[in-house]
Amino acid sequence: MKESLMDIICCPLDKQELELDATETDDEEVLAGTLTCTECGETYPIEDGIPNLLPPDMRDVEA
Repeated sequence: MKESLMDIICCPLDKQELELDATETDDEEVLAGTLTCTECGETYPIEDGIPNLLPPDMRDVEA
């Protein structure tokens, strides 16, 4: 995901800003990390450069 997306994406639950914590980057691309809502504190993973902004109850749970 490009860091510039931070200007347009928001928490799907309460529409508040998200804070980026990148653990792996490649130039301007974030490959891994988390997005955390500044209001409700919910976290959303970034895996292989793709942010998973599904609400927690709709995400696939890995066995």
